[in-house]
Amino acid sequence: QVQLVESGGGLVQAGASLRLSCLASLASGATFSNHRMGWFRQTPGKDREFVASVSENGENTFYRGSVEGRFTISRDNAKNTVYLQMDSLKPEDTAVYYCAAGVYAHFRTSRGYNYWGQGTQVTVSS
Repeated sequence: QVQLVESGGGLVQAGASLRLSCLASLASGATFSNHRMGWFRQTPGKDREFVASVSENGENTFYRGSVEGRFTISRDNAKNTVYLQMDSLKPEDTAVYYCAAGVYAHFRTSRGYNYWGQGTQVTVSS
């Protein structure tokens, strides 16, 4: 069992940077490093979409095309935390960002992510 809490969202202007954090609290027997981690986002009226994901050991990362080169996902297994560094933010990035965890989860879709946080709002003004 995994509980996820996102933080770091806020209101910024286009071109600014923001770093999101997701802290995982695990039940006895669960190991953070056994879980693949991902970031997803959702805008009102649209489906939740994949943003970025990272493999269990942090070695492999994946991004949707529109954030490639601007966003960086990373994890610190010693702290049970995953991060999303967002640079050169655009108004189109405005959304609620969700952290997700799953064992054997897919890297480019939401399939296999069994645990989800409550989300953190990111708003980018023009």
